[in-house]
Amino acid sequence: VVLNNLYQHTQMQTVFGINMVALVDGQPRTLTLKQTLEHFLRHRRDVVTRRTIYELRKARERAHILEGYTVALANIDEVIALIKASESPAAAREGLMARTWPPGAVSGMLQRAGAEETRPDDLAKGFGLGDDGQYKLSERQARAILDLQLQRLTGLEQDKILKEFEEILDKIADLLDILRNPDRLMQVIREELEAIKEQYGDKRRTEIVQDQTDLTLLDLIAPEDVVVTLSHAGYVKAQPLSEYQAQRRGGKGRSAASTKDEDFIDRLFVANSHDTVLCFSSHGKVYWLKVYELPQAGHSARGRPIVNLLPLEQGERINATLPVPEYEEGSFVFMATSKGTVKKTPLKDFSRPLSRGIIAIDLHEDEYLIGVAVTDGRQDLMLFTSAGKAVRFNESEVRSMGRTAHGVRGISLEDGQRVISLLVAEPGTVLTVGANGYGKRTPVEEFPTKGRGTKGVISMRIGERNAEQVGAVLVRPGDEIMLITEAGTLVRTAVDGINVMSRNTWGVKLINLGEDQKLAGIERIVALNGDTGDEADSNGGEADDEAGDATNGPSEA
Repeated sequence: VVLNNLYQHTQMQTVFGINMVALVDGQPRTLTLKQTLEHFLRHRRDVVTRRTIYELRKARERAHILEGYTVALANIDEVIALIKASESPAAAREGLMARTWPPGAVSGMLQRAGAEETRPDDLAKGFGLGDDGQYKLSERQARAILDLQLQRLTGLEQDKILKEFEEILDKIADLLDILRNPDRLMQVIREELEAIKEQYGDKRRTEIVQDQTDLTLLDLIAPEDVVVTLSHAGYVKAQPLSEYQAQRRGGKGRSAASTKDEDFIDRLFVANSHDTVLCFSSHGKVYWLKVYELPQAGHSARGRPIVNLLPLEQGERINATLPVPEYEEGSFVFMATSKGTVKKTPLKDFSRPLSRGIIAIDLHEDEYLIGVAVTDGRQDLMLFTSAGKAVRFNESEVRSMGRTAHGVRGISLEDGQRVISLLVAEPGTVLTVGANGYGKRTPVEEFPTKGRGTKGVISMRIGERNAEQVGAVLVRPGDEIMLITEAGTLVRTAVDGINVMSRNTWGVKLINLGEDQKLAGIERIVALNGDTGDEADSNGGEADDEAGDATNGPSEA
């Protein structure tokens, strides 16, 4: 996130256009990268060709002088005698040029040096080996022989002259090959560039890319887990999860949100700041919100009305929320309503946000969503009712439907009953709570798989002590839960301190409620590291005493 902010607000990453203007044959032209490389290679070909021609001319001139030395060394006695008998250097030069000389033991080298491509261009014809096998010296060669120092006539110096002559002939052949063979010319260019790279190349400190990555606001937001609360009156806010300390069960808790007298918190979940929240409304529509777009507020603040964040219609309110990290293929949104209707729609159908929202489910009168979940199409789903009943059925019994469909029956309800929770059956225990603050854990395996549309089995004993069941969540060892009251008080506690009991039991006290207070909801938090129970309340002992009353009830019919 810090790096993205540096990219966004500094010159650490800069995007700019380039006009590749260059002089081509004396005329300014705008070139593409490919054209620039092509003209650069053409320039290198011209440079290497001109340099090779120059080196070839110098090599030919030197070879011509060494050629004369070779002839003189092959006939050293005759050359010395001619020079001694001459009256002047000019006469000696003319005498050397007038005679023909046998090539001796170096005839092969002289024949090679006398080839047309080897001799300098500015030498007159008629020099070199003749048809009679004799050699004739040029004026340049004669002058060089006269200027030859006597020390060069020693055996070692003679070998050096012959070796240099052989090497210069090889060099001439190599230079001619470069000029005649285009592939050889390109090889020379390649080798020179690689040598420059080896000598001067270092690691590039900046990266040049063709495409740029446009940074969005999401790239500048640090990913963190936050607690999102939504009140009954529609106030929403987000708080860092670290603001809540773990307490033992039975603690008095702390305030999660300040509410009006007629308001209470009825929606609470944990999400990442980069997640998208699908907001399902009472009108059966779905809206999109990014978690980082939610107002950040302290634990005593009410938050901000969600109507200011979403284009809700008159009388429309958010009834269910679903945090979604990403829209995976093969995943479904499973929905359940208060009247026991269930529906399954592909998650991809919700991947294209519209500011005005879209239809998610067709709701009947006095019906609202109680829960949504993301499934893979093969899972077991569980519905819990306010009457302490639960039904478990496989997701395959519900066919995939479009967004505007109503759904099918998931559980049969009697008058006055409603569905309060939708769970995906996974390994763990189901924590059920009553309105008076009592709760318990029950293994998922104790809830048998039945067909959808049945009345279900007992999930919790209901009576004067428990009032009605208000919540059910799936928990695992090490997890923690948050309990929220209608007055806005919240307590966070570890589930390991809550007894595991069978379905047909009362449970133990989870939270001390004030007079006329009721528990409004419960939410599971996945294992939080580093928290301690420093705010544990002494009433935890009372909660332990209540465990003694949690005996099994009569057998279920």
